[in-house]
This record gives sequence, structure tokens and C-alpha cells, in this order.
Amino acid sequence: MDGVILEVRKRSRGNVTAPMVLWSLAMAIVIFLLEARVGSATDAVWVGVAVSVMLGTYLGWRRRSAAVLVAPMVSWLFAWPLLWIAAMIHHGFFSGFFEGLFLITIGWLAIGAVELGVLAFVAFSVRALRGASRSQPDVVVFSPRGE
Repeated sequence: MDGVILEVRKRSRGNVTAPMVLWSLAMAIVIFLLEARVGSATDAVWVGVAVSVMLGTYLGWRRRSAAVLVAPMVSWLFAWPLLWIAAMIHHGFFSGFFEGLFLITIGWLAIGAVELGVLAFVAFSVRALRGASRSQPDVVVFSPRGE
């Protein structure tokens, strides 16, 4: 009987759930502050850029750049109730309800695209600067004939 042994290594290089949740919470607060117009808008934007650069750097360093595709969706899960509340604070209850509905559906496409762009640019830049992985191949095949 001709048998072949396959060894498949785990591909993921670490869990990114905790950093992504922390980033999503920070972005939800930033978006709330911007929509409710609480505090300085410039400071809130710079905090949002800073936490996005930090997450992008982390994802690029850990070689988990594909997580940038999921990050805006995770951010949306945390931000949509806060964004809706912020719209109601700024525009009043009834008009804010509909304004918030628009922001969390249509406006979120723009917000998510900006988040995706910043995260992807930083993650891929850090990954490129770090260089190629010098690890062994992911799949090792041992032939019974010693080839």
C-alpha cells in the first residue's frame, strides 16, 4: 500500500479579536463625538486616525492584513447604536431618528470605506517594510519511498 503523510500547519499568526474590539470601541466613541458635536472635532478625528494607524500597524506586523476587511463591519456593530443616539442628541428625537437611520445605513458605506482605506494602507505598508516571512512551507509531504 502506498501511503503519504501530510502535515498541515496552522496558518493564523495570532488572535486579533481583542485589538479589533478595542479599536472598534474607540472608533464608536470617536464617531459619537463627531456626530453629537461634543468636544473638538479635530481632536476626535486625530484620535480616530491614531487608533486606526495603531491597529493597522498591529495587523501588518502580525501578518494578519486580511482582517482589515472584517474590521469595518466589527466597528459598525459597536458604532451603530451610538451613532443613532448621537444623531438624536444633535438633531432632536424625531428628526435625529431618521437622520441616524440614514447615517447607519447609507452613511456607513463612506465611514467603512475610510476605515478600510486607512487600515489597509497602514497594514500593507508595515507588512511590506517588515519583509518576507522566512518560515518553512505550510504543507510538508513525506513520501513512503523517501523522495
